[in-house]
Amino acid sequence: MILSLVISQFVSWLVIAGLVVALLALARQVGVLHMRVAPAGALTTAGGPAVGSGSPVIEANDLNGRHVHIGGPAKDKPLRLLMFVSAMCPLCKGLIPVAKSFAKDERLDLTFIGDDDVATQRKLIAQQGLEAYTFVNGPDVGQAFAVGKLPYAVLMDADGVVLSKGLVNSREHLESLIIAHEMGVKSVQDYIASLKVVG
Repeated sequence: MILSLVISQFVSWLVIAGLVVALLALARQVGVLHMRVAPAGALTTAGGPAVGSGSPVIEANDLNGRHVHIGGPAKDKPLRLLMFVSAMCPLCKGLIPVAKSFAKDERLDLTFIGDDDVATQRKLIAQQGLEAYTFVNGPDVGQAFAVGKLPYAVLMDADGVVLSKGLVNSREHLESLIIAHEMGVKSVQDYIASLKVVG
């Protein structure tokens, strides 16, 4: 009786030790996979002003009738984020609160840009609580930045230089615009490509 109890205890300890080894091996594999998976970044497009070049200056009126200029130098605004959105785009509606929070955290001057009828845009502004933000409505800005798909973001500095840009659909994508700027690369994808060439 005692012998069978000792054997069962010994077997249970062997099973526990095997599970610990398996768990450690699994944790190692997860770490390896995490290192191999490339970080997601805003998807850059070929059109519009290139990263590192000056942005076009577009004179426009916001939905409140105030005259604003988009692009070009703005010494009182160290970093500016243009968010191209549409009331017809479900991704845009989900990303607007994220963009507001992100801009606040990163101390960015945030401007929303759309191209729809005024009543639709006013409804979007009311639904999303965008009354405190500049909202420019019309095709001119989107055409100047060659925006073909939404949601799209452009990060500029005080001199109006395009620091980074791309299609965005998550906070991680918005953060990649700042990261690309801080790393001195055009996009996270370019950085990953350079690592693959070196490796």
